[in-house]
Amino acid sequence: MKAMILKQLWNLNQDRSPLELVNFPYPSCKEDEVVVEVATCGVCRTELDEIEGRTSPSFFPMILGHEIVGRVVEKGSHVQKLKIGDRVGIAWIHSSCGKCSFCLEGRENLCAEFEATGRDAHGGYAEYTVVKEDFAFPIPSVFSDEEAAPLLCAGAVGYRSLKLGNIQNGMNIGFSGFGASAHLVLKAAQHLFPFSKLYVFTRNEKERAFARELGATWAGDFEEEPPEKLHLIIDTTPAWKPVVLSLRHLEKGGRLVINAIRKEKPDQDFLLKLNYSEDLWMEKEIKSVANVTRANVQEFLQLAAEASIRPEVQLFSLEEANRALMELKDGKIRGAKVLRIKENK
Repeated sequence: MKAMILKQLWNLNQDRSPLELVNFPYPSCKEDEVVVEVATCGVCRTELDEIEGRTSPSFFPMILGHEIVGRVVEKGSHVQKLKIGDRVGIAWIHSSCGKCSFCLEGRENLCAEFEATGRDAHGGYAEYTVVKEDFAFPIPSVFSDEEAAPLLCAGAVGYRSLKLGNIQNGMNIGFSGFGASAHLVLKAAQHLFPFSKLYVFTRNEKERAFARELGATWAGDFEEEPPEKLHLIIDTTPAWKPVVLSLRHLEKGGRLVINAIRKEKPDQDFLLKLNYSEDLWMEKEIKSVANVTRANVQEFLQLAAEASIRPEVQLFSLEEANRALMELKDGKIRGAKVLRIKENK
């Protein structure tokens, strides 16, 4: 099969072609697994973290990609819920132990044996991939393959961020950064909290205009003061500076939820400028998001179908994966980037 593989950690400032197109062995499935023929795979900022070593792959070569939509073409002898031809999605959560206290409490995202698709197991930058039956998600029929792909991570992890915000309808919600995840979470917030005002912080004027198109109450740069203090801000940026600036925009008792697997190297000067009395005092909170649970993925797919939440998508071929990644790194973002690997029949 064709696959784009990462052979080693990569310095993207020196070489902008980290992935190589190769003929890779076709995968085999165990008794509780299915082989999925990949139709689409979303391109996520976490892939940049993997390539540059902030969350390194467990082995090389690695096939990246964890927003996968495809159809079951083979199944193991113990697979019962899925049948050949079923359309399924595969998310960042590839497996967990199922036995520890976190798994038993429904917090499998915190499992010590958590494995991530495209980091600890081969992902979707390929024509075929393998996943356990219990970690494959039926895709609602209302979505096309390219629409469904970003829902599996950008949408699901963003949805988890919104849940961790612990807010009520009518409270002010902010988004720091406005890429694939934030534009989906904004749509979810409009549906779940119709009386809340939505504020967007981004340095890119095109992204600010896009946010206004989608119904944001206000959009400005990170350092601009919004018209009101915010009860929740969801940070989706790769940098540290927006974290400090977001804290300054929070209302007393407000919460900042950081929706990022990893942050890039901090700006040390700004790191030191976190002022406790001005930025964090008055019971402000910082909450991180670690991975995603199966329940998050399932709930968000259902919510997205009910609320007609559809991502803005830019399509690329499998062979154009490097270009899609570099556009993401360069901040050329409007909605989500998706690799089209197999055309619809």
